[in-house]
Amino acid sequence: MRERWLPIGFVAAGLFLVNVIARLVVRFGAGSDDDKQITIGLWALFAVGAVMIPVAFWYGRKYPVIRVVGELGVAVVAACVLSVLVGPFVSGAQPFGDGVGLVFRQFFYFVGLSAIGTVIGLLVLMTTGLDYRSQSWKRYIERAGTKPRKIVRR
Repeated sequence: MRERWLPIGFVAAGLFLVNVIARLVVRFGAGSDDDKQITIGLWALFAVGAVMIPVAFWYGRKYPVIRVVGELGVAVVAACVLSVLVGPFVSGAQPFGDGVGLVFRQFFYFVGLSAIGTVIGLLVLMTTGLDYRSQSWKRYIERAGTKPRKIVRR
């Protein structure tokens, strides 16, 4: 159980850490300038999507796509819930201080860009032929292509 969920916990923690760093940069670097805050927030969301590209590539080499999507989906949702509910405390705000609409927008942006990053990582993996299924087919072809041992009659 530990070997299965520990990497997912690390992925969720890494995504949450990206969000916390962005919130700290907004808090100490942007001040009250709304344009800077929005720009930093968008770059943080793009960073979350960019983090998911190599994670999906690495994870997709070991496991089937359905498992990759399921487990990385759990990691993304966990990181998103932490970022939306705990993250505002890092930047000195309240989670529902600007309304429920903002919370839902943050959730959908986070999950959406993470999904895009995951899809890009998996597509690159499949294009290079290094995914789990391609490697399984390659092993099958190598095994099936060999001639069986010839029986010698005497």
